[in-house]
Amino acid sequence: MFDYNFHWRPVLKNLPDLIDAALLTLQVAILAMLIGIIIGLCLALIRLHMKGSLYWFATTWVELARNTPALFQLFFFGFGLGAFGLHLSPYLIVLTALSFNCAGYLAENFRGGFLAIPDTQMRSARSLGMTAWQAYTRIVIPQVFRIVYYPITNQIVWCVLMSSLGMLVGFRELSGETQFFASRTFRIFEYFAATAVIYYVIVKIILAASRLLAARLFRY
Repeated sequence: MFDYNFHWRPVLKNLPDLIDAALLTLQVAILAMLIGIIIGLCLALIRLHMKGSLYWFATTWVELARNTPALFQLFFFGFGLGAFGLHLSPYLIVLTALSFNCAGYLAENFRGGFLAIPDTQMRSARSLGMTAWQAYTRIVIPQVFRIVYYPITNQIVWCVLMSSLGMLVGFRELSGETQFFASRTFRIFEYFAATAVIYYVIVKIILAASRLLAARLFRY
């Protein structure tokens, strides 16, 4: 017989702390995405234009990031590096693991974007007197970002949701804070239901913001 009594007062009392934890989740996800975009772009260019050790380094990064579980990567940076005497804080563990993973996935997105740009665009830019750097930064890369814009949006959402794994290494982001309060008050359902709503709202805000930004960037 169903006799569970719902008590939402503890959740409402600690809601400001959950909101602060949600902002921390958003912060680490955005930072990981920014780092991932920069490194992913570099990895894509290395795989497209270089050979030798740099090429194999970039390929190994992409293969490990895309073909091993995110939880494994988190535990590697959280506990595996300890074997070498390198101990990171929970915040840095999550940031490093998410950045590593995002860079690997975004590298392939960027590589596909570069391959979609006709070679004639680069040759035309060089014929106009542009250097290779100018041609890439002013002609090629803006078009690549337009091609990979929506995959990047999906990656941001993934990053926000996967940051919840940080609770396993002691990171008090939204899921970690929820687990902390739920274990103290034994209001498991109420806390996790409220947290699910917060995650849903965060994702919807990201998707709405990405659509508004796309409407401004790609209106022509």
